[in-house]
Amino acid sequence: MAAEVENKAIVINGDTILPGQNKLVQINIARLPTGTLIDIPVHVFNGKKAGPTILVQAGLHGDEINGVETLRRLLQDNQFKIKKGAVIVVPILNVFGFIHFSRDVPDGKDVNRSFPGSRAGSLASRIAYHYTNEILPQIDFGIDLHTGGGLRHNFPQIRYTLEDERSKDLALLFNAPFHFPSRLITGSFRKAAFKMGKPIIVYEAGESMRFDEQSIEIGIQGVKNILTGLEMLSGKAPKKTSIEFDATRWIRASRAGMFIPEVKNGSPILKGQVLGTITDTYAKKSKKIKALFDGFVFCINNQAVVNQGDALFHIGK
Repeated sequence: MAAEVENKAIVINGDTILPGQNKLVQINIARLPTGTLIDIPVHVFNGKKAGPTILVQAGLHGDEINGVETLRRLLQDNQFKIKKGAVIVVPILNVFGFIHFSRDVPDGKDVNRSFPGSRAGSLASRIAYHYTNEILPQIDFGIDLHTGGGLRHNFPQIRYTLEDERSKDLALLFNAPFHFPSRLITGSFRKAAFKMGKPIIVYEAGESMRFDEQSIEIGIQGVKNILTGLEMLSGKAPKKTSIEFDATRWIRASRAGMFIPEVKNGSPILKGQVLGTITDTYAKKSKKIKALFDGFVFCINNQAVVNQGDALFHIGK
C-alpha cells in the first residue's frame, strides 16, 4: 500500500504552518493615528494529508457583518477539523472599515476595488497588496462572504465567474438557495484571483450592519457543504437544490415617494404580479411595481422613501 502524501507547509508573513498544525497568524498592515498597530488575523488549519487549500473570508467590506459572524461561529464550534488539505480563515479582512462601521477604509477607498494593490499606494491599496502577496499564492480556491449594501437585503445567493467552470462547480457544492454568474469587476478581489487561476465564489446574504439568522445559518452550512463535498470533512454533501438564474434584472423606481414592498424576499413571482407600490405622502398618487417576468425576488430595498431611479427589487429567472 502506497504511503499517504503529506500536505504542504503554508507560509504567511514569515510564519510557517506545518502539516498537522493549526495556528493564528497576523498580517501587519498599518497603524491608527494613535499608534495602535492594525493586523489582519488569519486562522490556518493545515491537515496532515495532501489536499486542496481553501480560503474562507469575510469583512472585505467592513460593514458587512453577517459573514464575520458566520466565520466566528464556525471557529467557535471548531468546525475545521479537516482530514486533508488546508483551510485559511480570515473573519475580518478590512479591519479599518469594521471598527469604523464602514464599507471602506478611512480615506473613503474601497478595498474591493483596489486589487492587486500597491506596497506604496493608498491604505486600501496596501491592504490589497499584502493580501494578494501573502494569501492568494497559498490557495487553490476561495469563498468570499458578503452582504447587501445599506438597506438592501440580499436573499442568500452564490455568484460565480462565468469564465471559470470550476467556480460554478463550487457554487453547486455550496448549495445556496440561488446561484448565477456575475461579471468580474476591475480592481475586485475575485478578478485578481481569477487572473492568478484561483476560482472564487461570492456568497451574498442579508444587509449591512444587521445580523440575519437565516443568512448566517445558510452560510455556515454552505462552507461545510464545500468542505464535505471535497472530502476535507467527514460526512455526505446534501442533495443539490440550488436554483440557477439565466438572467437577472433590477426593477427601479419610476417616480419618487414612499415605497411599500408587497412580496417576501426569496419568493417566486409571476410576470405582471404586483411586487410593491410607490405612493406620495398625501395619498393622491400611487404607482404599482410589477414583475417583468416569471422568476424569483432575491433582493429588496428596505428604504421607505425612494427617489426616481432607485433600485427596488432584484429579480432572476
